[in-house]
Amino acid sequence: MNIQSNFSLTLLRYQQAMNALLVFLVPFTVIGVITLLERRQNPVPTDWLRNVQAWALDVGVAVLMMPYLHGWAGTSLLDGAAMPFLAGFAIFLLMRDGTEFAFHLAQHNVPFLWKMHSLHHSDPEMTALTTNRHFWGDRAIKTLTIWSLTSAVISPTGAMLTAYAAISFYNYFIHANLKVNFGKLSWLLNCPAYHRRHHSALPEHYNSNYAALFPIFDVICGTYRKPDGWPPTGLEVAPKRFGELVAWPFIQGDEAAQVVETAKA
Repeated sequence: MNIQSNFSLTLLRYQQAMNALLVFLVPFTVIGVITLLERRQNPVPTDWLRNVQAWALDVGVAVLMMPYLHGWAGTSLLDGAAMPFLAGFAIFLLMRDGTEFAFHLAQHNVPFLWKMHSLHHSDPEMTALTTNRHFWGDRAIKTLTIWSLTSAVISPTGAMLTAYAAISFYNYFIHANLKVNFGKLSWLLNCPAYHRRHHSALPEHYNSNYAALFPIFDVICGTYRKPDGWPPTGLEVAPKRFGELVAWPFIQGDEAAQVVETAKA
């Protein structure tokens, strides 16, 4: 009996290790393939080291903080397990994408949130790696706000969360330095040209194209703009060392608030 129990425990640990390895391998593979395509199509200097550092910092803080941060713990309005998978997942996906859109809009209009989010926009050349260039505090705020709100509306099943995680890899594509434009269909699904306009360094492009996945939220809110050209990206300031990534929103001056005011104008 002990031998059988030990074997089962060993097998469980092996499966957990394989799952953890898969979690890391998939994004590395996706980023690797897109980066190779970027290098072939647009071989320009990038801030890849700072992006990787921001990613490592974000993941490290998440591992330390997430056990102590709890989202919605009450009863959800809808029980995802009691619904057909496609119906439940559609509701979950639209709720998650809609709340991400709302939070992103707030990040560009609330000064302190912008000071945090400006790290993402500070990348001088937007690439697939820019996807992971976020301030480490973002995840905690989302856990307590928009992610909890989604869970309050519908309780997702494990299959729904897995499907959403798979779709999330699309974010690497929309940040890619690949000149892909869906043209007249750009209001249906985000793409590199659509999102690059949002990251544009040109003031005339500010306050547009906030959508994460579905631009229909931009259409509804009047922030949809059809992609035009391939504008430069980045801000006047960007982190020069790892320590600045750690303290980024606290070392930003009044120019951060000025960018928010320009976007509102």
